[in-house]
Amino acid sequence: MVPIPNPRLPLQGKKALIVGVANEHSIAYGCAKAFRELGADLAITYLNDKALPYVQPLAEELGAEIFAPLDVSVPGELETVFQQIEQAWGQLDIMLHSIAWAPKDDLQGGLLDCSADGFAKAMDISCHSFVRMAHLGAPLMKEGGSMFAMSYYGAQKVVPNYNVMGPVKAALEASCRYLAYELGHRNIRVHAISPGPMKTRAASGLKNFEILLHEAAQKAPLGELVDIMDVGYATANLAAPYSRRMSGNTLYVDGGTHIIA
Repeated sequence: MVPIPNPRLPLQGKKALIVGVANEHSIAYGCAKAFRELGADLAITYLNDKALPYVQPLAEELGAEIFAPLDVSVPGELETVFQQIEQAWGQLDIMLHSIAWAPKDDLQGGLLDCSADGFAKAMDISCHSFVRMAHLGAPLMKEGGSMFAMSYYGAQKVVPNYNVMGPVKAALEASCRYLAYELGHRNIRVHAISPGPMKTRAASGLKNFEILLHEAAQKAPLGELVDIMDVGYATANLAAPYSRRMSGNTLYVDGGTHIIA
């Protein structure tokens, strides 16, 4: 039996890549903070020069050992990040993908009117970039590891105004299951995390989002919305050895909202 490490620092010595931190309200920041509290060393990316002043103080606060730009739509940037990780660490244990994007017109219009180009861009950035990350990250997970992608309930059920992101997130969740199957023999576990709605920059692009927040709080059995640390700690638990026989799940962190019709 593999011994469980220090229960207070179950991720001590683990190397974690977090993609998707935009500011202090980002789900990715909550996950990075939870990973760090449990002992992990961090690599954090930022989208571009505009995002740099928002993300750099957070990376410094968490003592990130690697801090690099990453726009997954720019050829070569993803490969450069993984080259940096290989040179600095020689390994990777945890990988978190928390990015999603669609053109505003396609995001705020119905699926019926979504353009082919908008659908393709949303799928590439929000879904296939995770597959590309897995392809690059798996060889560095020499002793196994865990990969996570952020989804939403709209992947499973129709959420009004979620539009094109519903099919895209459904594809992301399916990708997590297939990657869990393909990487299982390498002791790499893959999960989709499905947080309840919360005020993040990405969510602000959804039409009538404030109504969605209110309805979720009313509907949740626990009676309140979740926050980024709720998601962070749940994800960190899946990365820890305590969850070493779990893979291919979609974990809801939503106060129980998803069980209510």
